[in-house]
Amino acid sequence: MAKIFGVNTKISGKVGQLLYRQTRTGTVVSELPVKPVIPRRSARQMDRRAQWANLGAIYKQFDAMLRKGYENLPPQMSVYNAFIQANIDVVKVYITKTIRLNGGAILAPYQITRGSLPSIGMAKNASNILVSSVALGTLAIDANTTVGQFSQAVIDNNDSFLEGDQLTFFHGRQTIDSVTRTPRATIKGYKVVLDTAADAKLWDVVDKIGFSVADNCLATSVAITNGAAAWVHSREEGDGTLRVSTQLFFVENAALASYQGRTAFTASVNSYGGINSAAVYLKPEVAALEVTP
Repeated sequence: MAKIFGVNTKISGKVGQLLYRQTRTGTVVSELPVKPVIPRRSARQMDRRAQWANLGAIYKQFDAMLRKGYENLPPQMSVYNAFIQANIDVVKVYITKTIRLNGGAILAPYQITRGSLPSIGMAKNASNILVSSVALGTLAIDANTTVGQFSQAVIDNNDSFLEGDQLTFFHGRQTIDSVTRTPRATIKGYKVVLDTAADAKLWDVVDKIGFSVADNCLATSVAITNGAAAWVHSREEGDGTLRVSTQLFFVENAALASYQGRTAFTASVNSYGGINSAAVYLKPEVAALEVTP
């Protein structure tokens, strides 16, 4: 109990961290309760946060190979943000915080490029070889095939390809860490510039994993198992801008299903603190200071 003289005896309401109330016996001053900051985590917010973990981990594996993978981005938008925007809520994959901190990631059918060139189609044939829509005519690729021969076959059999264009093959592999059991993803890229005069051996420039022939088309040399793959067509224009084909990863990944759906979502969300639909505040007992005029 204390007496306060002057203007303070006539105040009502909040002043800073104090609450003034006028009573018949005088002015009562109470300190406002402290409200700890607890972030609001709705189901929607946590759904997106859980997706970001795997999206960020996969993007990191490209190691700048997607630096120009999205055409006509606004000046303030990065390729990373474009990648997130293209895939968030489209392909939902959830990993836990522990997996993320251990460098884990799950290969998924994400969109990896977006642009105005015609997309390259992909489908498995009867031998489970991934075959593209890039026709090669009668070309049979072997260790002696040159970049020039390959380039000529691509240009002659596909109206959308020109001299100087680039073909890139992205190959992802899904593995499990033998010690931590963390799912790991690695992605490599192999590119060749179409040059009909080049005499370098094709397989000295790129890996045959993505530059072989099946059904008279560009294909993988082996079946894609526990992994992902995509071919990307790109072209640098005279003004320095880059055009690309819109491509999604083709994925054959036995681990993927375990990181999708409600169970995976719950495990991921709980590892980040769970869903908190409303902030919870402490309400400590505070002593009132009675003031008389």
